[in-house]
Amino acid sequence: MRTDDFNYDLPEAFIAQTPIEPRHNSRLMVLDRRSKGITHSIFHQIGSYLKPGDLLVINQTRVIPARIFAHKIPTGGQVELLLLRKQDLTTWSCLVGGKGIKTGQRLQVIAGPEAEITATLEGSQRLVRFTQPMENFFTSAGHVPLPPYIHEHLDDPERYQTVYNKIAGSAAAPTAGLHFTPELIQSLQEQGIQFAELTLHVGLDTFAPVHESDPTQHQIHREWCELSQETAATINQAKREGRRVIAVGTTSVRTLESAAVISQNNRLSAISGETNLFILPGFEFKVVDALITNFHLPKSTLLMLVSAFAGREFMLHAYETAKQAGYRFFSFGDSMFIQ
Repeated sequence: MRTDDFNYDLPEAFIAQTPIEPRHNSRLMVLDRRSKGITHSIFHQIGSYLKPGDLLVINQTRVIPARIFAHKIPTGGQVELLLLRKQDLTTWSCLVGGKGIKTGQRLQVIAGPEAEITATLEGSQRLVRFTQPMENFFTSAGHVPLPPYIHEHLDDPERYQTVYNKIAGSAAAPTAGLHFTPELIQSLQEQGIQFAELTLHVGLDTFAPVHESDPTQHQIHREWCELSQETAATINQAKREGRRVIAVGTTSVRTLESAAVISQNNRLSAISGETNLFILPGFEFKVVDALITNFHLPKSTLLMLVSAFAGREFMLHAYETAKQAGYRFFSFGDSMFIQ
């Protein structure tokens, strides 16, 4: 297995720059893992491919306005901060853009508090201690950090949030969930589809390509996730009754299968903490029966995950089919249902 095995050519014109309105009007490619069949549909018709008793597991994380602008004290030089992970009440690990940002450098956040670089981490990462909790200034100083491949301005930042978001903490959206509307969720529930919630706070490393030629040598990024006892019990009941557990997004897959790793007697257990689970072809899925997902970047850990679920050759064939049919790729793009 080589990283190049998960590469494909994608002209920039295929990368969606703006979201579809309404959300549920994105296109839907339906993949059958057994027959290798491919069907084209619209996301609001996903109920046609679901059946009463199916359990959809959604990620209720909310993207925080993690992009912060600041000036150096006293020189006034410009600095950009990207909040990655909260360390304590006032300290965050951040990606820092700017020249000569060293330990001890003081900053003035625009429309926010003062801050100080307290430690130099790997690459452009720094520990930054703010004089007050940054959450108090998200409204005045924070900006939603869109993925690096999106160049258009987003008029409504809520379009980069799921309609069911609850718990702030992500640097990027769990994009498979962006296609759901309240009307569609209600329609599916009336159809007998069940929903359960978990949380995984998405990190920016989700966009990072694998640079090692051998993907097994790649150090997978860590993300904080939580699966409650209530959700674990709901999933265990669905499994006992032979109903499908359908992950909405690779973040839900990662959380569910992380919980399965520590579970015993084929019963899913609650978890809370960081996961470094790396799902590659050959992985044995213990929980997820079907998957709703978007189209992922070449050589990414997410393309490797969906290839583990559906088969690499089938996935790459589906991606080529999507290009021929004019599907839109990545965060604001179209969707895929793999069953």
